[in-house]
This record gives sequence, structure tokens and C-alpha cells, in this order.
Amino acid sequence: MLIVHHLENSRSQRVLWLLEELALPYEIKRYERDAKTKLAPASLKAVHPLGKSPVISDGDRVVAETGAIVDYVITRHADGRLMPALGTDDHLRYVYWTHFAEGSLMPPLLARLLFATAAEKAPFLVRPILKAVSKAVNKAYLGPTIEALLDLIEAELGKGDFLTGDALTAADIMMSFPLEAAGSRGGLGDRPRIKDWLARIHARPAYKKALEKGGPYAYA
Repeated sequence: MLIVHHLENSRSQRVLWLLEELALPYEIKRYERDAKTKLAPASLKAVHPLGKSPVISDGDRVVAETGAIVDYVITRHADGRLMPALGTDDHLRYVYWTHFAEGSLMPPLLARLLFATAAEKAPFLVRPILKAVSKAVNKAYLGPTIEALLDLIEAELGKGDFLTGDALTAADIMMSFPLEAAGSRGGLGDRPRIKDWLARIHARPAYKKALEKGGPYAYA
């Protein structure tokens, strides 16, 4: 049986949702973040050397990284579900958006969050300097980059209800975390298609069931 090493408020919520959509049996092993640092507990290092989530176990196999986990589950356990047929244009779009989530969208979102957090938590005397740096970096690079990425997604969602057409795929599951993160901080702006897409995925029974099983998830 698949075992999901699940950390609260983390990317591993996507893995639970994927497994619920596929109606696959799995077990959850829960991990809580440190109350002060918000980092994963050291006990996760017993599963994978980096001590991060998500990680899954499948017998003797241990698979880390969300994209790798999704690809593993889809190719080994999905029987062709949640992925367009190989060789089609939809499959090329599927591959693109699956990698876009962590390769293009998440890095600038995370960088903006880290700059803002560092400025807020800095010692009083240097806080104004770090805030000025954060504002300058966001204005010159991070902000325009994120806006361009969100504009691309908004345009793509004009082609169908989901990112590869009218049917949900694992690409939508991969894209959920960064778009939820952006939306939770009011960063989606006037982009009704993305907001409608978020409403559609949040209404899915499998998504709701994954939330019930997974516990705290700040981005939902």
C-alpha cells in the first residue's frame, strides 16, 4: 500500500488529492511543523535524507518531490486516468503545466514571501532597509514576473474548464498549490478564470475528502 508522509500545510496535500481522485488505497503518516520555525520535524529525515514533504513509500520504494510522486502514481497506478493520451497535443500541454507549477510559478512566489518575511522579522534598526530592498526587488523583478505568469494561466484557462481542456488532469492538481498560495495573499488580481478554476477544484468531492484526511492546510 502507498504511504504518504504528510506534513501539515504543505505540498503533500496535492498528493492526497491525487490519490482521492484515483480512489487508490493509501495510508497517511502525519508530521507537524515546529511551532517556532515552521519547519518539518527531524523525524522526516528517517524517511528521506532531506527531511522534507511530500514523500511517499510504495513497498521498498521511496519517492520524493511532488512532481516525481505525481508522475510515479500516474504511470504506475492510474491506468491512464488523469493524463491525456501520449502523443497528443493535450499531453504536451499536460507535461508543460505539470512542470510549470514548481519550475516557473512557485519560485518567484516563494522568493516574494521570503523577502517579505525577512523584512518583517528583521531587527528593528535594519527593518526599514530590508523592507526597502524587498519592495525594490518586488517592483523590478518578482512582481512583473508573477503577473506575466498569472496572465499566461488566465489565457490558457480560456480554452477549457481545466488546464488541458475540459477534464481534470494531474496537471491541475500540480498547479493547485501555487495558485492557492497566490490567491491566499490576494495576488490573483482581476483574473476571473483562475478564480473560477479554484472554485471548481475546491468543489470536487475528492478535494474535500483529501482536506478532511489531511488536516490543517492554510492555502485552501
